[in-house]
Amino acid sequence: MDISEVARKSGVAASALRYYERKGLIRSLERDGARRKFSPAVLDQLALIALGQAAGFSLDEIRVMFTPGGEPNIDRALLSSKADELERMVRRLKAMIEGLRHAAACPATSHAECPSFQRLLKAASAGALENRQRRLAPRGGA
Repeated sequence: MDISEVARKSGVAASALRYYERKGLIRSLERDGARRKFSPAVLDQLALIALGQAAGFSLDEIRVMFTPGGEPNIDRALLSSKADELERMVRRLKAMIEGLRHAAACPATSHAECPSFQRLLKAASAGALENRQRRLAPRGGA
């Protein structure tokens, strides 16, 4: 398939396909003049890329989910780790929802007087500090 057919069938823009190819996520078979040609299997690869992105994986993390030949080779420990991360995120979001619902219905004359709202502020502040520290921490192997 040429790049325009892959783009049409997958819904992925040709520019994104070229970017994925540069990043090593997909590989064209050959070029017919200036147009790239792809195996039909690229559609499955693009589906896996979309699924990985929806789950919050980076493109670099997704790239290692493929063998050099383009076959899926997914590290189960990586999947488990991502599932744990998503569970933590869901818990934080649920707590935030509960706090916001309480703040919206709180009978206190001012949110500054509401102990529940004050706990929500402290939790948000602690989370922001934790995220900031995580972003600034040196990463191994990078």
